Amino acid sequence: MVEGLTVYRGSRLAVQNVSFVLRAGSNMAIIGPNGAGKSTLIQAILGILPRQCGQVWILGEPLRLSGYLPEQVRQQVAYIPQSFQFSGSMPMTVAEFVALGWGMLRPRLPWVGRVARRQAVKEALERVGALHLLAQPLGQLSGGETKRVLLAHCLVWPRRLLILDEAPAGLDARSEGDFYQLLEEVRQTLGWSILQISHDLDMVSRHCDQVICLNRSLIHQGSPQTTLAPEVLVNAYGAEFIRYLHHH
Repeated sequence: MVEGLTVYRGSRLAVQNVSFVLRAGSNMAIIGPNGAGKSTLIQAILGILPRQCGQVWILGEPLRLSGYLPEQVRQQVAYIPQSFQFSGSMPMTVAEFVALGWGMLRPRLPWVGRVARRQAVKEALERVGALHLLAQPLGQLSGGETKRVLLAHCLVWPRRLLILDEAPAGLDARSEGDFYQLLEEVRQTLGWSILQISHDLDMVSRHCDQVICLNRSLIHQGSPQTTLAPEVLVNAYGAEFIRYLHHH
């Protein structure tokens, strides 16, 4: 839950007095024009950026102004940023990277933990259709493979909340569609809550059950049917945007 959140970036007001509730098991999209404060909003929710006013609760726990959350809560939250590239010289395999998503909690017997982690890595990669990449060096992954591996990294440990900042950015249309379908399968199978930024209004209308329209302040929130209504989009994006949609 977010209540009255206000965030400045330097001297510029980036997000003003935003409040909303993300229901358990739902898929909520944040939409709005470039510069609307969408990335700032989720970074403040995660404690990456400081907030000047307001309260944030994550899975029922308050986020302190310092960004502190209890470790047992933070372990249940996963984040995939918009831009994430592995260096071609990075000396790590897919299996080793996905294993880094394993939680800090450990069984008393270390070997039990190692066996469980290896099994969890395989299951996570299999769930996203990337088990064949197990031994692949990270620097050799394509864009679509990278997105799947990042999602496997989130899946390797039990989570309850996934936050994405335009995670499919840079993918072709088919790979983007596959990624969104994969997200929906994960949400339905594992019961995750998803909060994601998206510019793809068609995807939002098909996959999301809640939508926030943001332009620094909250323009509208509700179902896709009400939030993607032309009068709301004109208010957020301007009339030129609506004419663009009608011609594409």
